[in-house]
Amino acid sequence: MAALHTQKPGHLITPLRIALRGQALLASPRYNKGTGFTLAERKAFGLEGRLPYRTNSLDEQCERAYGQLQSRDTPIRKNTFLQSLKEQNWTLYYALLTRHLKELTPIIYTPTEAEAIASYSHLFRRSEGLFLSYPDEPLMEQVFLEETRGRDIELIVVTDGEAILGIGDQGVGISTAKSVIYTLIGGMDPSKSLPVVLDVGTNNEELLNDPLYVGWPHTRIRGDDYDRFVDKFVQLVRKYYPKCLLHFEDFGVANARRILDRYRETQAVFNDDMGTGAVTLACIMSAIRISSISRASASSPEKKKLSDQRYVVFGAGSAGLGIATQLRDAIVSTDGLSREDANKKFWLIDREGLLHDKLQIQSLTPRLKEFVRPAHENWDSGQVQLLDVVEKVRPTVLIGCSTKGGAFTKEVVEAMMRGLDEGAHPIILPLSNPSRLAEAAPADLMRWTNGKALIATGSPFDTVKMEVNGKTKDFVIAECNNALIYPGLGFGAVLSKSRRMTDTMLIEGAKRLAALSPALSTASDPEYNGAAILPDFADAPRVNFEVAITVAEQAIREGSAGEEWSNLSFGTTPEEIEQLVRKKATEKLWIPAYPEYIYDESGTREV
Repeated sequence: MAALHTQKPGHLITPLRIALRGQALLASPRYNKGTGFTLAERKAFGLEGRLPYRTNSLDEQCERAYGQLQSRDTPIRKNTFLQSLKEQNWTLYYALLTRHLKELTPIIYTPTEAEAIASYSHLFRRSEGLFLSYPDEPLMEQVFLEETRGRDIELIVVTDGEAILGIGDQGVGISTAKSVIYTLIGGMDPSKSLPVVLDVGTNNEELLNDPLYVGWPHTRIRGDDYDRFVDKFVQLVRKYYPKCLLHFEDFGVANARRILDRYRETQAVFNDDMGTGAVTLACIMSAIRISSISRASASSPEKKKLSDQRYVVFGAGSAGLGIATQLRDAIVSTDGLSREDANKKFWLIDREGLLHDKLQIQSLTPRLKEFVRPAHENWDSGQVQLLDVVEKVRPTVLIGCSTKGGAFTKEVVEAMMRGLDEGAHPIILPLSNPSRLAEAAPADLMRWTNGKALIATGSPFDTVKMEVNGKTKDFVIAECNNALIYPGLGFGAVLSKSRRMTDTMLIEGAKRLAALSPALSTASDPEYNGAAILPDFADAPRVNFEVAITVAEQAIREGSAGEEWSNLSFGTTPEEIEQLVRKKATEKLWIPAYPEYIYDESGTREV
């Protein structure tokens, strides 16, 4: 049984009173048990003769479904099979995924979901979620209410399709996939989530000329018309579901951050860049603690703070800038530096080289301009490349978001090593994916640093086995996967009913994730033991549950939680708050298990 199930004991899975009967019950993916209906349930709900004789346990159903899945010979066929299973039986779908989490997550999410989304119009069979199209703007509120009336919506994942996995404009698939991860790993009730696509057209000529394209075949709406359409949707969310989490997924680079900034003070909003920044922050926090232990043993300054580090970020696009911003904000919040002083800890390198004043780049956004190095640092007037920056800056943290495979060369890494204090570990994060685009292979980094590098990657890599100082060691490479944290951040926000996702909630969530690092929990001496600096993805459900509790606690402490928690802000000890939050989280957690059904004409009819 996967880790998610251990968070919720069986006695908390209470019977459900349901008014559906017969075929209506079997046709409901939310309530259908298939051959899992007991004999008593079959009699009570008019299912006799509608199912084969034998009753199967959920474990037996998972075994059968897994065998059927294995007969599909390509990832996209497996994806299609799992989508069909979800349309029939939610509990079986999530139970199967839970039992094979590491194996099947890449099938239902990236990278396989990218192929499914690219072929969405040609694979289309059945709609799922809410489609809000620009030509139907006058009907938006009516359509929204038809889909949501009577539902307790806690999570809305919305996309405008522009930046979906580098594909663009391909329907609601990415929103449904993200919603699945929130349930699978975060424990959020799938009946309380709503995937949405805002169809504002496409600039993809291939789609515009495809007679089978199911979206609005028109060039993308921009400017004031686009902003008005998006704002109308957000105001509907604020009006009818003010305490739900609103996740903006794969909006284009020109819109993603400004939309988030526009609404983050009035609604709990989130996007993937925040998740990537948070998991990277956790990774660096963990690595700093490991490195500081070694520094202490070498009688060097420990440099335990985020503000003690020097950060070189190679790749200043959406991901790199998002990470730098999250780290900067954490430095301001935790170490008390001003925003301006915190910015000075970062050196960002884009395709033009190091961003510095002498380059006089005209196209920089205001957010990026904050990280431009000043002219008085005497950088060359031309492009300043990575090796030159490393040699001059002597970074303690090197982050790659460039998609330039192999950019962290032996020369770059050796220059970084020369600039470190005695006993310090270089923190190197080649985060570009897939693996062929990673800035360096972990095996090379370990060899070039004699086993001292603290590494996390954007794609999974095998354990590195090598000899260090006469001893054979296994170095487990952490995957800096934002699914280790964003489902927990979301669950924590929903649990606390916070109207905002604050920076401090994100930071506390990152701290909790860092504290769960295997490298810290197994450390018995100052020498780095090779354990991963982040938890394994297979442990993501348990990890996110702990993150959620910490995030909710922080929301209560700072007063951003809903009124239901307001009486806990004063006079209640931290231990009492933690115990209550953990109890509420355990009760709220959705897990794939069959509860007992009781027929009741006044029970739920929602399918």
